[in-house]
This record gives sequence, structure tokens and C-alpha cells, in this order.
Amino acid sequence: MELDHSPVMTREIVDAFSTCLPGSFIDGTVGLGGHSEALLEAYPGSQALGIDLDGEALTLAEKKLSRFGASFFSVKGSYCDVVDISRREGVGDVSGVLLDFGLSSLQLDTPVRGFSFRGDAPLDMRFGDSGDITAAKIVNSYPQDELANLIFAYGEEHRSRRISAAIVRDRPILNTSQLVISIESAVGKQRGRIHPATKTFQALRIAVNNELDNVKDGLKEAIKVLNVDGRLAVISYHSLEDRIVKFFFREQASSCLCPREVMVCECDHNPSIRLVNKKIMRPSKAEIAANFRSRSARLRVAEKI
Repeated sequence: MELDHSPVMTREIVDAFSTCLPGSFIDGTVGLGGHSEALLEAYPGSQALGIDLDGEALTLAEKKLSRFGASFFSVKGSYCDVVDISRREGVGDVSGVLLDFGLSSLQLDTPVRGFSFRGDAPLDMRFGDSGDITAAKIVNSYPQDELANLIFAYGEEHRSRRISAAIVRDRPILNTSQLVISIESAVGKQRGRIHPATKTFQALRIAVNNELDNVKDGLKEAIKVLNVDGRLAVISYHSLEDRIVKFFFREQASSCLCPREVMVCECDHNPSIRLVNKKIMRPSKAEIAANFRSRSARLRVAEKI
């Protein structure tokens, strides 16, 4: 299978890890292997471990990176378990961890996965092939108020109550095209650049894969596995993810976590990281023009101390 895969902010990622050698990289969301390929090309002699829940993506990444021999290997699993995985696989001297929370080209461009609203596919949306919760189960079984709250919280969709009412009215909804029709009946068809189903699909995907809790757990695990002076680079794509990363980095870099009203520090908190970039980095205009999917990417980098 050949896919048009353009990893986001590749130059910035390579630059972010320029101080981290020698050692090993862990690509906790390896997808089709584009970032790992760039790192192995830029830093010969390094090793990269790719982790992903998507077995099909791992197969394609292994094929793509086979020219690097033993320098690249992959494991099916979650970045939330990166400490156990790296220990089990004998990965030592971890110099860098990359977490790219975006959907891979494989997930977006394979209709049967149900991630895209452009086409007709089953309502699945699972990153891997396990788990009892699918988008179909949420769409067809959640009470109307619970569905509205989910779409509002995870999709930041202010029209969530209208959308949930339409979904409940139209049940059973069996595929993505039926869901799009239901959403459009509630809020109208596309008029601008953002499709009216975008936020609802985002909300369902986040709920199916428990993404926000996984982000929190994955950040903690990544810091644990890093060597001192190792770096963690995180690419997020919407405000909910980025907010978690921002506050986690800020907290871990702080020397005091006491409430503002406490005049003298009582927490004895020791910072575990320093912020490499205090402001988020975004793709260049040239990259966005070449790869429109990169437009919402936000990169934050921290270094373990």
C-alpha cells in the first residue's frame, strides 16, 4: 500500500533532538515512520523504537525503514506503557521521545477505519483493533444529554445539543455518511473551510480512544524513561491536547506548586524538566501550503534535568 505521507514539522523535530546524542529515540506514535526516518537519516548510528497501537501502520513503517536494519524496530502497544516497553525491549540511554498525537495518513485515508467524514465507512474510529468501545456504540447507545456533553467537551462544538438531538432522532446510524447527513440536518451544510462534522468526529474519536487521559499518562511515562538532558517533543493538533501538554510542562518545570496565597513555599517541588520553547512552534507557511493537514500542529519541547 502506497500512501502520500508527509510527517509534520520534520525539520523542527530533527532540530529539537540535535543535542540528544548519542542514544536511542522512542517514537511513541510512529504511524508510517516518517519522523523516525528523518531522525535516523539525520543522526547516523542512532537507534529508534517505534510504538503504535495500529498493527497495519507498524507493518508499513517496518517496510519503509528496513534499510536501517537493526537501528529501527517496532512494538505494537501504547505510548502510555513506554517505560515497561523500553525495559522489556532492552532500550537504554533514551535520548529523545517523540509523541505526535495526529492521525496518520493510513488512518485518515483508509475509509474502512471510519475516521474521515469524506466517504462511507463503518463507525469504528479505534486506533487499534482491540477495545469494546466504537463510535457506533457511542452514537447509537448514549443518552441524548450524555452524547451532547461529550460532543461539547471533546469537540468544543457549541451546537452539540442540536447535533445530539438529530443523531438520536435518526438512530440507528450505521456508517459515517449517515452520521454526516444527521449532523448537516442539525447545523447545515459546509459553508466555510471547516466541515460541520469535523468537531463531532473529533469528539467521537477522542472518546473511543480515551485520548486525553492517555496524553496525561503518556507525558508522565515519557519523562520517566528519558535520560538526564534527554528531550521530549510533543506535537498536538487541538486545544484540548495542547492545554494538557502546556500545563504538564509548566508544572514539571516549576520549582513551586503552592497556591498563590501561600507566601513561603511549602511543597518542596523539584523541577524535572526545563522548557526548550516557552511559546509553541507552528508549521511554516510553506509547509502548510504543501501539506494542509499540518495547519493545526503545535510543537512543544522540554528537556529533562
